[in-house]
Amino acid sequence: MDGKGIVMRPEALRPATQSAAARSNTKLETRLSKGEKRNRKRMAEVGAVYTVVPVSRAATDVLASGDGTGERKAAPTAKDKWLTASVLDDAATVVAAVFDEAERRDPTHQRPWVALVDGNNHQIDRIHAEAARRELNVTTIMDFIHVLEYLWRAAWSFYAEGDPAAEAWVHDKAIAMLDEKASIVAAAIRRKATCLGLDKTQRANADRAADYLLNKALYLDYPNALANGWPIATGIIEGACRHLVKDRMDITGARWGLEGAEAVLKLRALRCNDDLDDYWSFHLTRERQRVHQSRYAHGAIPEAA
Repeated sequence: MDGKGIVMRPEALRPATQSAAARSNTKLETRLSKGEKRNRKRMAEVGAVYTVVPVSRAATDVLASGDGTGERKAAPTAKDKWLTASVLDDAATVVAAVFDEAERRDPTHQRPWVALVDGNNHQIDRIHAEAARRELNVTTIMDFIHVLEYLWRAAWSFYAEGDPAAEAWVHDKAIAMLDEKASIVAAAIRRKATCLGLDKTQRANADRAADYLLNKALYLDYPNALANGWPIATGIIEGACRHLVKDRMDITGARWGLEGAEAVLKLRALRCNDDLDDYWSFHLTRERQRVHQSRYAHGAIPEAA
């Protein structure tokens, strides 16, 4: 699961965003000024379901050695990818649709189910709620790339911008994340900040990273995920946000109405899932039933021209 903002017409924004947009200072009449998109976007919820053959890996299979030597082992390959997206439905509805598709593939719940997320607490709550409702055991894993971003921010508390030592430090801590518990890495980050005698401002990013690792520790069990051969990054959903939403919905100057944006998202998802031909045949059949057959279903006689 993930989300991607779409610039909308004022009437298509959610109430809170409408209020923020109304309070902003519009500078131009015919286009949005720099920075104004922030209060003009509505979040599209995007979900993906796919199947992988597990590939057991070690930490060094994911990240090559810091000196550039060594080879990374191929990650599990995604098969039978299915996408859905909506700017109209909330996260709960999209998560339910994702679970419906997964359950269609595995109705007896024989396979391991893994949910990859980027840290959005609401999405995680909805995944847990949907899993409980269906009496499913679902393992939730935080996107490893998201974790790397926090480690990089922490690195700039300790090193000057552009210092190669920062790269080596991030690599070591990333390997530790893949090998050990998140709490161990969080403690090491705080200890380094303390040993360097950094003040509150200087160590802010380091403390923020440590807090994140501790708060999300339940979803950062990468050693178990790698041992079981599961994916640990959300490349599939990030790619879906790009080609399903951004490439069409975020073109320069575009501002969408709610119904139009939803229709385009649905059609693009159908195409991505190779279901467009089947859908179009269904659409034409239903249109014929609605426009032609239903009119004469009870013996009505068409009027003379």
